[in-house]
Amino acid sequence: MRVCIVGGGKVGYYLAKTLLEHGHTPVLIEDDPAMCRKVADSLDLTVVCGDGTFAEVQESADVAHCSAMVAVTGRDEDNLIVCQLAKQVFKVKRTVARVNNPKNAAVLKKLGVDIAVSATDNLTHLIEREVETAAIQQLLSLAGGTASLTEVLIPQGFAHAGKTLAELIIPKDAVVISITRDGELIVPRGNTQILVNDKVVVLAKNTAFHELAQSWNLADVK
Repeated sequence: MRVCIVGGGKVGYYLAKTLLEHGHTPVLIEDDPAMCRKVADSLDLTVVCGDGTFAEVQESADVAHCSAMVAVTGRDEDNLIVCQLAKQVFKVKRTVARVNNPKNAAVLKKLGVDIAVSATDNLTHLIEREVETAAIQQLLSLAGGTASLTEVLIPQGFAHAGKTLAELIIPKDAVVISITRDGELIVPRGNTQILVNDKVVVLAKNTAFHELAQSWNLADVK
């Protein structure tokens, strides 16, 4: 998943680093040349030096081909402009803004930001859940936020519809707990098929769930 991050401070840096470790492709926009050099020297990613509130800078970062825009500068008004620009001009599907003043969260959402986050610790986890597909819903966070119980609604166009669990790739740190089909609960076995409109509940570490979402091509379903 390609994600654009505007803001190369501690939050932006560690978010980019974590996304890289999870197999994503972050692109960073930062207007401080010294910080751009620092990030470019430390991480294997594209760094665009410029003001992310300007369309030409976002165009240089190829924002139009990003699945998400994440604005984590220290100014709420800049984060709002960044997200509005990405969505309205470059048609980015999901926008996430760091909110430095929690009182601004409702305002940012009202003005078009999809997700306004005042706490930054779980940004990576939140982005993966919200951007990969709207069919994924976290039911319960576990183990200090490192694992979760998650429901996946198998959407139309699912490439593996009709396959059994034994035929699908399921990471070792992920377990399919249940399947609900037409209102009926199914306790899954290896020969249980996955069908469109099934609600599949998965218990997994966050990294394992991301692997499962990739192997099941959930991010590619439109």
